[in-house]
Parts: sequence; C-alpha cells; structure tokens
Amino acid sequence: MDFKGLFKTGPIKAYFLIRIILGYVFLVAGLQKFIFPDAMGPGRFEEMGYANPEFIAYFVGTFEVLGAVLILIGLFSRFAAVPLIFIMIVAIATTKFPIITEDGFWPFFHAIRLDFSMLLAALFVLVNGSGKKSLDYILFDDKEDRSFEDED
Repeated sequence: MDFKGLFKTGPIKAYFLIRIILGYVFLVAGLQKFIFPDAMGPGRFEEMGYANPEFIAYFVGTFEVLGAVLILIGLFSRFAAVPLIFIMIVAIATTKFPIITEDGFWPFFHAIRLDFSMLLAALFVLVNGSGKKSLDYILFDDKEDRSFEDED
C-alpha cells in the first residue's frame, strides 16, 4: 500500500470553504450590530469608549455585512477583504491587546483566537482571490490563462 498520497500536498481545492467561514462569521457579526444594538452595536462601542458610537457601530456593521455577502458569493472578494482586514486589526488592537496587561499572556491568546483566525482568512482571500467556485471566476476569468486549472 502506498502511503505517499496521504502526505502529498497540492493545489488548494476548496477556496470556497475559506470564503464560507469568513463570510459567515462577518455576516453574523455585522447583522448583530443592527439586531442587538445595546449588546453588539452602539451600546458596545460606547462601552469601549468610542466617540460617536452609533455611527462607528453601524459603519463597521455595514462593511461587515457587505464584505461578507461579497465574499460568500465570490464577487470582488479581494476588495471586500481589505476593510475586513482593517476591522480585525482595529478589533485586536482595541479589544484584545489590553488583555495582556490585565490578565496575562494565555488569556490574551485565548481571547484572540477567533479574531486572529478571521484576520488570516481575510488575508488568504486577499492574496488568493475567490477560486473557481465564484462569480469572480465566472465573470472575470481569463480563458487563455488557466493557472487555476488544478483547483476544484
């Protein structure tokens, strides 16, 4: 029996799974800013000390929802990833870094795990695009350049 096949790596065959994870998390987070304004929207941003929390919460929520939808359908995914990356960097800097000084190293790494994962997933989409199972591929694929040919 040949076990080499179990350990070989190859072209990524499931870009859409990364897009589903990223889109789902940002869609839920963005919608909750509108559905639960006290807990997740302006109320939360006011608690964190933001000036004009209502504007900031709905501004961020709008970018989260629009970015999520675009990434889920694979349309302009690279562009949609940019504000999501910025949102994650700001979220980590403002809500997670203070944990290091207050609670220590391990509580910080526990608290940052979702934010860090979403940041890396958004960076993945920025670098790699949407993949074959996307509107970007259907609408903008260069039929002469088949560099994604191995991807499913």
